[in-house]
Amino acid sequence: MLDRFEKFSLAIAEINRCWHKIAGEELAKYSLKASHVSYLLALYRNPEGLTAPRLAELCDRDKADVSRMLSILEAKGLVTKDGNGGSRYRGCLRLTSEGQTVAKELSQRAALAVEQAGAGLTEQERIMFYAALETITKNLRRICQEGLQ
Repeated sequence: MLDRFEKFSLAIAEINRCWHKIAGEELAKYSLKASHVSYLLALYRNPEGLTAPRLAELCDRDKADVSRMLSILEAKGLVTKDGNGGSRYRGCLRLTSEGQTVAKELSQRAALAVEQAGAGLTEQERIMFYAALETITKNLRRICQEGLQ
């Protein structure tokens, strides 16, 4: 059992380290950080715009993080808020034309990274891997909420 734990832990840590390195290299040219990507891609996939609460839900982030990240993305000219009222949570958030360009490029680069990372897997292995990953994630969430039994 310990061997499985060590393999799992080391693999997750290595995957995380590699993805952060790749993300850092890819995002440096935009002066962005990995934390910005999920917001940009969620808005890119929803060109009609999103409210901040919906964006928080889609990105699985809290209200404070959404507010901080949107301030940064607005200051960089990548995101704009439509609608009335001074509250960021009342308006509809959309990508600017520059934001759309950046998000499209990031989406393409992310797809390329995922494709290259999965090189050598058959389609069936890929399907099984993602199903197993979803199950592990769901189980770990439950353990985090309820504790180990």
